[in-house]
Amino acid sequence: MEIMYVYTRRRSDFGRPCNFSDRPAMVTVDIHPNPSMADAFILRNPVDSSVQHTSDMSEHEVNTERVEVESRGINHVEGGWPKDINPQEVEQTTRFRRKAEKDENYINTIMHLGTLMEHCIKQNNAIDIYEEYFGEEETADAEDEPPSAKTVNIIRDPNVTKRTATHLCWHPDTCKKLAVAYSSLEFQQSTNNMSFDSYIWDLENPNKPELVLKPSSPLMSLEYNPKDSHVLVGGCYNGQMAYWDTRKGGLPVEVSTVEVSHRDPVYGAIWLQSKTGTECFSASTDGKVLWWDIRKLSEPTETLILDITRRGLLGNALGAITLEFEPTMPTKFMVGTEQGIVIACNRKAKTPPEKIASTYSGHHGPVYALARNPFYPKVFLTVGDWRAQIWSEETKESPIMWTKYHLSYLTDGCWSTVRPAVFFTTRLDGTLDVWDFLFKQNDPSLSLKVCDEPLSSLRLQDAGCVVGCGSKLGTVTLLEISSGLCTLQRNEKTLVTAMFERETKREKILEARHREMRLKERARAEGPETEVEEKPVESPQEVLERVRGEFFQVIEEEQQRRGWADTQRPSGKVRDHAGEEAAAQGEGNQLPEEEEEKDAA
Repeated sequence: MEIMYVYTRRRSDFGRPCNFSDRPAMVTVDIHPNPSMADAFILRNPVDSSVQHTSDMSEHEVNTERVEVESRGINHVEGGWPKDINPQEVEQTTRFRRKAEKDENYINTIMHLGTLMEHCIKQNNAIDIYEEYFGEEETADAEDEPPSAKTVNIIRDPNVTKRTATHLCWHPDTCKKLAVAYSSLEFQQSTNNMSFDSYIWDLENPNKPELVLKPSSPLMSLEYNPKDSHVLVGGCYNGQMAYWDTRKGGLPVEVSTVEVSHRDPVYGAIWLQSKTGTECFSASTDGKVLWWDIRKLSEPTETLILDITRRGLLGNALGAITLEFEPTMPTKFMVGTEQGIVIACNRKAKTPPEKIASTYSGHHGPVYALARNPFYPKVFLTVGDWRAQIWSEETKESPIMWTKYHLSYLTDGCWSTVRPAVFFTTRLDGTLDVWDFLFKQNDPSLSLKVCDEPLSSLRLQDAGCVVGCGSKLGTVTLLEISSGLCTLQRNEKTLVTAMFERETKREKILEARHREMRLKERARAEGPETEVEEKPVESPQEVLERVRGEFFQVIEEEQQRRGWADTQRPSGKVRDHAGEEAAAQGEGNQLPEEEEEKDAA
């Protein structure tokens, strides 16, 4: 059925504005139901209906070209030198330079290039294109900025069974690579499926390690060679030493034999300052320090037993848990032990007992971190038990500065590489503390909760702006600290020098005073012993009689003193008993002088 309603309008009404008005509703069409059509339908009760209120979506597929990313490196070395001359060795380069300067062709070439160089130098001197016009304002802004840190990257252990990040080491040439040693420190908790691998990470691609190091036992320490960044040395959990060349893959080039290696985990391995750049030394909790040459790891070149009694007995040796070596002091090194004692050693001593120069005892537990101040090598930092301590080599008995006792154990620490007054510590509760003792001595300048699990290792970048923190679950968190904590402040070196000298002098005075008091106590203790030996031995009855006589003598003297006090009391006045006794005691101290005055009168 078609329904149609026709609207008619005259031609003259087109274009006229509409004039709406209200009117009641009216029925246009009324269609009555058809009963015959109802027989064709079935009644459905209840009725479910759904409505989808979403936008219509369409799916398309596009086949794009896949891009594969691959990391490549370039080994850039200083050119212009013959192959048999190492540019990093000063003696070889100086000898070759002197030889070249004597050549006649060298002088003619220099005269020819001199005019061109002079022209370029004059151009550069005309205007400094790198001049900083607003450096003072930036420095002022940096000083006013409150201490802070932000997370820039997080690297996780790719294995299912998580292990502790025991050691971190930054690449010596570039700040974009980080070597991490992984190991399980829980006693007898390693499972069969636990991996032994450690990794070298490229921070620009943190999802996948750049190189997988495959040692025979989990690594406890890992260090880059400062002279050759392709070479790394590592100390294993089973006491072996191994070294890698990244150009040859992830397998170690050579591993020391078990018979000549350490008997306990190698907690410290450091490269030495040598001409060949292949010498290193290691320390372990078995009480030995071993020197190695990676060209021949079949046996150590030298051995030192950490026996502070200087008898060289391995049974008396203290277990080493951290090592410290400063390249500017090539013959000296320091060892932190499990017993809380720091041992200062001298490698060039003639006899093994003389190699142990001195000891510093100040912690209740193992010394987990030991580092010299990069600006003041005679000042070093130790971290152990619940606090960190700053020592001076001139004071052996006590530190010159120390932090408060924390509620949780401290696990690692290091100095800032750019600021002499700043150092970092990590704790078992996952907190990183940044101390600036020029700004605040009682509390850290910045405390940052890095993670919920304990922090186990800490390493600062050479630039001093990025710090890496390794945790018990193998997570390495990279934090960028604020510019105020990584920028040398005005007059900071002068203030720090004065503070170290003042505290060192104070500790020396206290040490001398304590030494004097100990001598007096010793003399006082030895004096009565000699007298007792000279006196005859008293019987118990004689001791009782002597003590009884001394007791009654004291009572008699007290009664006489109180009687004299009563005679001196003025009449007509009532005193309080407590005040009377106090006055009597006070007058008792002056009693002999007053009696002397009366006798004189």
